[in-house]
Amino acid sequence: MIRSFGVKTRSAFAVLLAVLAHAPAYAQEAIEDNKNTVIVLGMIHSEHRTSKRYSLEYLKRIIDEIDPDYVITEIPPDRLSDAAAGFAQTGTVNEQRVARFPEYADVLFPMTKTKEFKIIPAAGWTAPMAAFRRDALKRVSEDPARADDWTAYNAALREMEKAIGARSDDPLFIHTDNYDAITKKGLAPYATLFADDLGRGDWERINAAHYALINVALNNHQYEGARILITFGAAHKYWFLEQLRQRDDIDVLDPTPFLQAALNN
Repeated sequence: MIRSFGVKTRSAFAVLLAVLAHAPAYAQEAIEDNKNTVIVLGMIHSEHRTSKRYSLEYLKRIIDEIDPDYVITEIPPDRLSDAAAGFAQTGTVNEQRVARFPEYADVLFPMTKTKEFKIIPAAGWTAPMAAFRRDALKRVSEDPARADDWTAYNAALREMEKAIGARSDDPLFIHTDNYDAITKKGLAPYATLFADDLGRGDWERINAAHYALINVALNNHQYEGARILITFGAAHKYWFLEQLRQRDDIDVLDPTPFLQAALNN
């Protein structure tokens, strides 16, 4: 479903924008009333295949309920074309970086056969960055001089896991402020203690890299009256929401009504 001036009427809307550029203030208000709505869904990646509460089938129903015009994804920009071409030819996502995320390989790409949303890649992560982070963390873990840092990091992770408990695959819990607060606190040592060690793979920098691409996508589609879905690992969610809630050109929606509607579908 395209809402108000949605993506299917973008050309007409562009003409309207040009006309209204010299219109009275009330016309500008009309444009601003056509804000995009944004929903952030936290993914659990491979756990979607085993979880009964947040299964791939349930995820599909959630996306059906959201009915997005655009889906901003944790796919690197240089991998999307290969993934899409392979899927078009074989009906399967074979591109390795994309195939490892079942929410894309098993849900999102198959849904493109019947839905008209556009997939937008927005992952700032690269394989060299992953390798660098792995090696850097290994060095820190084996360095006696960094023992206190490593202990604090692991203690925070254990406390986070304890606070989340058996709710790690509960989508209704994942999409709460409480979950975001627990995650932010649990990852704080990782975000602060290892920044110099991890370079571009540092938690804050990688979130900033992801969000920079998300930001470009949002800027490219301002005031279309579109529904935009953002799908990244659930741990990233609090970071993105803090940035998104500062924008005045979008309305950030609570996913809960869509989650509940999908339960009853």
